[in-house]
Amino acid sequence: MLTLKGKNVVLGVTGGIAVYKACQVVRGLKKLGANVDVIMTEHATQFVTPLTFETLSNRPVTTDMFAQKKHWEVEHISLAQKADLFLVCPATANIVGKFANGIADDMLSTTLMAATAPVVICPAMNKNMYHSDAFTENLQKLQKRGVHVVQVGCGFLACGDIGDGRLAEPQVIVDYCEKLLCPVQDLQGKKVVVTCGATLEKLDDVRFITNFSSGKMGCAVAQRALARGAEVTLVLARHTAEVPQGANVVNVETTEQMYEETLRHVDGTDIFVMAAAPCDYKPKQFSESKIKTQNLVVEFVKNPDIAKAVGEVKKNAFLCVFSAETDHGEENARKKLAEKHADLAVMNDVKHNSVFGSDTNVVTLLDKNGEKKYPEMSKADVADLILDRAIGK
Repeated sequence: MLTLKGKNVVLGVTGGIAVYKACQVVRGLKKLGANVDVIMTEHATQFVTPLTFETLSNRPVTTDMFAQKKHWEVEHISLAQKADLFLVCPATANIVGKFANGIADDMLSTTLMAATAPVVICPAMNKNMYHSDAFTENLQKLQKRGVHVVQVGCGFLACGDIGDGRLAEPQVIVDYCEKLLCPVQDLQGKKVVVTCGATLEKLDDVRFITNFSSGKMGCAVAQRALARGAEVTLVLARHTAEVPQGANVVNVETTEQMYEETLRHVDGTDIFVMAAAPCDYKPKQFSESKIKTQNLVVEFVKNPDIAKAVGEVKKNAFLCVFSAETDHGEENARKKLAEKHADLAVMNDVKHNSVFGSDTNVVTLLDKNGEKKYPEMSKADVADLILDRAIGK
């Protein structure tokens, strides 16, 4: 869905190893329909060439205050005026310090000074720099002025250290920008609970059973609900998907844990989307030591049915369930719709494993009034279809 169609984003790129991630941010914003103008500092061009950003954005890249232009205009003012959003990614300690203290000595810092649009900065630096008093003071100064800050990640840094300071993942940054720019806020005041990912059930301390769910569908629902103004709780099991920033994440491992956490949020929730793939069964006995290699017979017992339990107590909340089928899809989905006391069933054909881990899906939506099959579309678009149904669109 081109949620940012017609929106103008000015992207400031500063010099750091995380510059390569800014390329992915441009792609993500373009996929949503945004126009992206890129300003690069001189040091940024040492990591990635302007040609790369020109190719991705389909626009000329600005690097120099005094470059020859075909059309006479004050470049930094014109860029600042056209921006619906000004994004600095990655944002080094240097540009944060300049912006906080009113220093305008190159194209990027000068344009930032002239910007009237919302500004989003995405810090990226060594953990010691990130936690330094100087950087902390500068960041707080900007936040007091209303500048938006995308939280850094934690992990292995380019310098070899492990800790805070990593640039947030590109999809997290794109989601953040979309939420700021998205004109649709039709879920404002709504509380949404999304179950997501694949639960696992242990056989012993080494082995477990699970399934192929990546969590991408659940995370897409959470992200779109956030972008549309909802308060989102994400009950999250094993996954490989990017988790949207802004959701209240509750991490779980087993189906029973997911059951307990989901039911704990029944009161006050307006929309439930059961996008997780919980294990229906678990081993009757768990071995505290590794089971030796041999012929093995495992007895399984049934796990609690999360969707059915929610359906029985949801009162006026909207409940969406998913039905992954290989045969007799619509028939089974219709049966599930009734058994779970659900308002909507999303049926997808998983016969050839093409759904798991994919960014797209082919679904049929079923409710009490009938069913409608949709062509292949992004999981974000499927998420919007679900949320539209939830609010009666």
